[in-house]
Amino acid sequence: MGFVEKKECDDHKDKNMENSEADLDIEDSSGLVNIYRNMSESSICATEDDDEEDVQGKIQIGPKRTLKEQYEADKDDESLMRWKEQLLGSVDINAVAETLDPEVKILSLAIVSPDRQDLVLPIPDSKKIKGTWFTLKEGSRYTIKFTFQVCNNIVSGLKYTNTVWKTGIKVDKMKEMIGTFSPQQEVYTHELPEETTPSGILARGSYSARTKFVDDDHKCYLELNYTFDIRKDWQSS
Repeated sequence: MGFVEKKECDDHKDKNMENSEADLDIEDSSGLVNIYRNMSESSICATEDDDEEDVQGKIQIGPKRTLKEQYEADKDDESLMRWKEQLLGSVDINAVAETLDPEVKILSLAIVSPDRQDLVLPIPDSKKIKGTWFTLKEGSRYTIKFTFQVCNNIVSGLKYTNTVWKTGIKVDKMKEMIGTFSPQQEVYTHELPEETTPSGILARGSYSARTKFVDDDHKCYLELNYTFDIRKDWQSS
C-alpha cells in the first residue's frame, strides 16, 4: 500500500531529485535505493504535505450545523440549493438525527490486482492488527478498494492517508481526497489509483505502515497501524 511508479512533482524539483539519486547511490548499502526510486509522487512531496496539514490545523472552522440547518440555510441562493439537493439526493432530512458530527464507518478494505483474486483485509474491532497483515508481490499492479457508510450528517473532505516505513525510515506517503458525502443507507465504494510495488532484492522485506481516514475537521474515523511484506510472489491463501 502506497507504492507507485516515480514521477516528478514539478519541473523545478528536477535538479534536487538528481542530487538525491546521486546521494542514494552512495547509500546503496542501506538496502533502500530501489525503494526510494519507486516512491509515489505524493511521497516526493511529503514535506510539503506535512507543512500543509500543519497550516490547515490552525485554520478556524466555522460553527457546525445539523443536516437540517445546513439544508435550510441560504435558501435564496438557487445554485447553492441545487447543489445541496444533488448532494443529498433522496435523503429524508426529517428522518436524519439532528446531530452535529457525521459518522463514517469503514466497512471493508481489499487489495485488487489483475494477478490474483481480490484480497479482502479484515478490520479487527480493536483496530489493532497483530502480525503481518498482508503480503504484496514485487513488481505487481494493484489498487485499494474500500466501502464505507456515512450517518448523521454530511462529511466534508474525507481523505485517505497512508505512510510507509522500512527499517525505521519513511519511504512513502500518499494522500487521496475521497470527497464530500451525505448520510444515507446505501454503502459508498471508492477505489484508489493503481499502484505498483517496487521490485528487486532491496525492495523485499517487511514494512510498517499507518492508514488513516480523516475529514476537513481533522476528525479521524479510522486509524490502522500494521506491517506488511513484499515478497517474490503473493502469499498462498
